[in-house]
Amino acid sequence: MMKTAIVTGAFGFAGANLVEQLLENDYVVYAIGRDGSAHNDRFKNADNLKSRFINMEDYDKIGALIDEEDVKDKEVIFFHLSWGGGRDDFDAQLKNIDGSLKAMDSAISFAERGAKVAFVGIGSQAEYGVKPDSKELDENALLEPFSAYGAAKAAAYHLLKNKAKKAEIHFVWGRIFSLIGKYEPSGRMLPDLVMKLKRGEDVSLSSCRQYWDYLDAKDAAKAIMLLGEKGRDGEVYNIASGDYKELKAFVKEAADHLGADEKLLHFGNDPKPYVSFKPSVKKLMEDTGFRAETSFLDSIDNYDQTVR
Repeated sequence: MMKTAIVTGAFGFAGANLVEQLLENDYVVYAIGRDGSAHNDRFKNADNLKSRFINMEDYDKIGALIDEEDVKDKEVIFFHLSWGGGRDDFDAQLKNIDGSLKAMDSAISFAERGAKVAFVGIGSQAEYGVKPDSKELDENALLEPFSAYGAAKAAAYHLLKNKAKKAEIHFVWGRIFSLIGKYEPSGRMLPDLVMKLKRGEDVSLSSCRQYWDYLDAKDAAKAIMLLGEKGRDGEVYNIASGDYKELKAFVKEAADHLGADEKLLHFGNDPKPYVSFKPSVKKLMEDTGFRAETSFLDSIDNYDQTVR
């Protein structure tokens, strides 16, 4: 029996990769996007895909957009990835929390229509704030966000978990660290680094002493899908590769792989705030069987074909 997936933020970076992963695994996928997005044509002519367009403030009405045959007596996984606004845009972050709770209302409505429902919310390493990198960071760490974005993600986590428990909805939360790969937007550090090195341009960077973990977005999509299928109710999972090292090592590895002169790299001062993580993915691996499959250099090699 085919399972049904609802994906908010379906046409964005992480969401688009998730949609493709779900389609490859025989889900009927409802891709929830917003009207007017430049990326709404990403899945033209895909089998088992049903695109729906609705604004986040109306997410409590998603249920009305889903065909009854894909809900009644079906297993439905609601993947909530949609999120907008700047990191310190307080008004936008409050709207994100409200929209997330409305998404849960729609998930609850599916249960009321006879579906077996799981809700997977996607958070961020920003929820942790600044932590010492002397040891691995696991999911039990205290949440100390320093941005409105991180605080809103943390608030959404607590509120959604509480609401899901009261409604007896299976709930899982995943915290993404740093994704690279297909559909990655320009303006981010790594694709811009690769572009400039290929052009032989100088690149100004921070000290890059901080520990970092890059995960290809295709692997992240698999992890998110597995959380929907195997994640334990009420649990939080770090979503990362587990192959962390100093950011400077990633930068130099990319430059060497591209045949670029390291003299193009100019390292400066430590960033402020100094965010450095060694994320533990032990829990994710043990509960779901997830293993990252795409190497950092494979992601770099795919940039020409995938960054758009």
